[in-house]
Parts: sequence; C-alpha cells; structure tokens
Amino acid sequence: MSTTIPATRKWLFAGLLSVSLVVSAQPAWAAGPTAAVSSQHLVTASEYETFLKEKLKIALPAVVQKGDFLAALADALGAKPSGDPVAFKDLPSTSSYYEDAQALYQLGILTSDTVRASDRLSAINAVQIALKAAGLKELAYTYPASKVKQSLAKLKLSTDAFGTRAAQELAAAVDTGLLPPAYYAEVKPNASASQGLSAVLIGQTLAVKGLYKHYIGYASDADIYAKLTDAYRQSDIIQAPELRKIVDAALEQSLVTGYNLKDARYDANFVDSLSLVYGHSDLTHALQLIGLLRSEGIDAKVQFEPKTSAFVYLKEWGDPGVSDLYEVRQIANGNYIEYAKEYDIAFEFASQTDKARFDKIVLAYAKKNEEAQSGLIAGSWWQPLYYSFTELSGYKAIANNKIDGGRYYAQSFSLKEKSAEVVAGFRKLDPQAVVTHYDFWADVPFYNYLNGESK
Repeated sequence: MSTTIPATRKWLFAGLLSVSLVVSAQPAWAAGPTAAVSSQHLVTASEYETFLKEKLKIALPAVVQKGDFLAALADALGAKPSGDPVAFKDLPSTSSYYEDAQALYQLGILTSDTVRASDRLSAINAVQIALKAAGLKELAYTYPASKVKQSLAKLKLSTDAFGTRAAQELAAAVDTGLLPPAYYAEVKPNASASQGLSAVLIGQTLAVKGLYKHYIGYASDADIYAKLTDAYRQSDIIQAPELRKIVDAALEQSLVTGYNLKDARYDANFVDSLSLVYGHSDLTHALQLIGLLRSEGIDAKVQFEPKTSAFVYLKEWGDPGVSDLYEVRQIANGNYIEYAKEYDIAFEFASQTDKARFDKIVLAYAKKNEEAQSGLIAGSWWQPLYYSFTELSGYKAIANNKIDGGRYYAQSFSLKEKSAEVVAGFRKLDPQAVVTHYDFWADVPFYNYLNGESK
C-alpha cells in the first residue's frame, strides 16, 4: 500500500544527490548504439572522430598509413599483447607499431605475418580488418558465392577480384552495416582509405562491440516516449549491499546528506563537451522534458540511467509506509534510511550551442520558484539537478567524491571545499576503499542546495 510522502520528505528527496553506486554490464533494453538509430540519424565521420579524440585521445592523421590504423584500432579496443612475441617479417619489435600489431595478431584480427605498417592504408583492407575486429568473421564465412555476389554488387565490385574469404568479409561488412552506404564508393581496388573512412570503421567496430555510446534514441524519434516509459517501468530499486554499508554509515554519521545508487551498464558514454546529465524521479516529468526540448527546436541523443536515491527519513514524519517507488530500513536512532527510485537522463546535443541553451530552458519551464506556480512542466523541482563534465557558463563547479568498488562505485556530490572532508570520511569508514574525487559543473539551483539554500 502506498502512502503520501510528507512535504518535507519530498523536498529532501527532490533536492538529493550526494552519492551514486554503479554496476557494470548492459541490459537488453539499455540500448547500445548502432551506426544509424534511424534513417535521419546517421553517425558521421566527424562524430566518430570527435568521440575518438575526446573519449579515447585518438587522432588519425590526414594521410592514414596502415600502422596508424592498426595503432588506433588497438587503442580503441584496449587491445594489449600477451603471450609469446610475434615474429613479423617486416616489423621489428623496436617499431612503435609492434605492440599494437602483436595484440591484433594474437586476437586474430591481423592474420598475416607481413604487416606493411608504412604503406598507405587500403580501403578494402581497412574494411576486412574492421570486420574481424568487430567479431563478425564467422558470420562472413557462412556466405555462399551467390550471397557474396549480391552484396558486392552494391560496391560495384566483382567476386573475381578477390579470394573467397576476402570477398566474404567485404560482403558481410556491407550487409551488417559495418560499412555504411555513404562509403561504398571509396571501397575500390587499389584505393586508399580516407581519414573519414578509417574513423568510421573504428567507430562502427566499437559500436558493434558495445564500446561506443549507449542511448535509447533521439528526442526527435517518434517512439522516444514509449522507449523512455519502458525503460522507467523496467528499472528497479538498486541493491548494492557491500557499498551500501559504507555510504549508509556516512549517511548515519551526517558525513553526507544523501546518496544515489546507479548502474553503470546504462552509462551513456557520451562526448563530455556535448552532453549533460539531468536527474529526477517522475516519469511524466521526463516525458514532458523531452517534449519541451522538441518544442524548443533541440534534438539530442537520450539515455535512461536508473538511479536509487537514499536519505534519512525522520521518525517524526510518521510511518513511511510501503510503495513500489521506495524501500525503507530503520536505523538505531529510530529514523529510517529511505531508498527511492529515481533516474538520470543523459543528453548528447548536436552542438555546444544547444547544450548551452538547456539551462535557460529548464530555468524558464522546469524550475519551481513559488508554490502552485503555473507555466511549468509536471513535477518541476525547486532545485532541479543537471550537470556537465566540462566547464559551462552559468554553472558552478562542485566536487564528486567516488568510491570504486569494482562492479560498483559510490560517488558523493559536495561543495569543492567539503570534498577533502568527504574523501577522508569515506577512507576512515573503510581504509581499503579506493577513493577518488574530481570537479564538475552543476546548475546554480543545485549548487545553492549544497550551500543549504531552499531555492
């Protein structure tokens, strides 16, 4: 049976974001990305290049040699050499490309002991390497000659120009979408791979392997409301008992005023310079927020990230009751710790201009300034929470204090000047805990909340 949350409790619940716990593995409905979420949303070479540069510190040269491509691919995949050294015919162990080539060879991505690292990267060879790196070679080798011929016709290539496996690899790259249609014309015999094609193939490989961005769709998608509703309904209150011991103790000792539990399987992995994270608890608010962005002419990738908020529910507020939206646990002093179902929505915008506009839109239509205020979307908070991992005009720097627990981590949002105290407190509660901290940028109303203000 559900009960009504007291007004004071609602205020604490709404303003709360002190700590997060995160789990790693990806559920089926937390969509991993594809090359094209819809026909209107093709991922461009420049988008992949931005991702590689900002997230992985990888930049391909204008003229791509094969060694450059192999090094970038290995770095993007996190491939490291293991076992015995590989004796390449044309690549000494002293080469800067050697370890990357060794790692890819040991993974079966490179299949020849002749690397040709200093040669211009062949477009056809780049596609074949990417196909194997994406883990699609077994599929390719099921292709009969008739199927290969049909697929290669899209590239205007004849099967006679290739060996059986080479032709199968190209055909499968076409059919799976690993090679987008926009690049068909570049894949010709003796043609070199452009910087753009090279970046796209690495990006597509990451996407197939679940190592690229994760999102349920775009704000402009016709079915985004259904996807968001499904994601919310399938999310549950998160249990993380080992780390809960630490952060619950921090809560009971008033080291933090509250914390969140999050599941890293749903982390968006967006480009920081283009993205924001917005936290709330109400589904209707999320749906209307998407509609608000659309009405303002803003499109963005959307990822739903389940979250559980925890805070102290005072005994004088009365029986906390029972609900599908929260759980409670009574503590020694008679108060309770409440664990409430919430979410974060990560947005990646098309431009930094759209990202900058978000603040003004929320302050105008999703930030409560007085009781019974009209002209706001449903469930608007006094102190909405949204933040950026890059500095942004009009935002305030705060600190995130994290406990790394392997599959899970805990993070506590605090004022920068309080960070050292929180970090020291976590370490005192568990000397074995791996604690780190960093600065990021939150909206002014939430910054005011951390300062003890109510608006």
